Amino acid sequence: MKKFFIAVTVLALICLWAVSQQNSSTIIIYSSMEQFRGEALQEQLNEEFPDLHVKVVYASTGKSAAKLSVEGEKTDADIIVGLETGYMTRVIDIMAPMSHLSEINYIDEFNPSIFDNQAVIWERYGGSLIINTDVLEKYDLPLPKTYQDLLDPIYKDKIAMPDPKSSGTGYFFYKSLVNEFGVEGALDYFDALHPNIKQFTESGSGPIKLLNQGEIAIAMGMTFQAVNEINKGMPFELVFPELGSPYNTSATSMLKGRENDPDVVHVYTYIINEAFLIDKDLYSPEQVYKDQVNKIEKYPEHIPYANMEGIHSIDEKDRLLEQWKY
Repeated sequence: MKKFFIAVTVLALICLWAVSQQNSSTIIIYSSMEQFRGEALQEQLNEEFPDLHVKVVYASTGKSAAKLSVEGEKTDADIIVGLETGYMTRVIDIMAPMSHLSEINYIDEFNPSIFDNQAVIWERYGGSLIINTDVLEKYDLPLPKTYQDLLDPIYKDKIAMPDPKSSGTGYFFYKSLVNEFGVEGALDYFDALHPNIKQFTESGSGPIKLLNQGEIAIAMGMTFQAVNEINKGMPFELVFPELGSPYNTSATSMLKGRENDPDVVHVYTYIINEAFLIDKDLYSPEQVYKDQVNKIEKYPEHIPYANMEGIHSIDEKDRLLEQWKY
């Protein structure tokens, strides 16, 4: 009996050791993309690296940035995908200078040198006014074409916007107007718009969900999410406001110290060259590299972009959000 107990104990210790070895060899990727895009990335990595244990973990931009800020290079993540660029600049010192592995010919404004070669751009995501034309017809409302049009009392409770404090989408609409009108002018605008807002949603996709349900007529939201719904048959129309499409970008990087692990480097190289192109082709086609071709049905071409100077400054974002009161 004693020998049996010893044998079982030894076997258990061996199993625990094997599990710990497996966990220590896992390549962990923090993804701040929508979960369906993270799942698609996981499938690609499983197929490309069947002999490696690679795990894509969803982590919202704010939570990922906070965790990285606290844990630094000792964090359990090896690779970061799709982190809002402003937050990436805040944690850039813990990232490895490995952008030379990228084979992507970025347009000049997104050259990796903006990160001191410690990260690469993952995507540009822009916003627009998304109109449910069925709801407009139901209430006999005209199609709004400008930000000023949205202030008309006829649109009372017919508009939704993401909350800039919890949504990067909401913040880039806010920042676009700050760049055009100044802080006081932008805040005055939102004071005037507020009576027409049915809800400031927590997430960037919230307004489009309300639009799908017919609860509002106008969503201030992300263009690529709207196009997804249009391609599913929803009666949506896109309007780019007179200031242009507000936008933000996200970035991808590898943690310092991981450049010494050839498996991590191999996975990272695949992500920033191959998975990057797949993601742009299928989900997020707004131009970030030269000769980029938009392959998504009904996605608008030649998008006019707003002046987004300062969008990557986290200090600026903190300052502006302190003054946001809704």
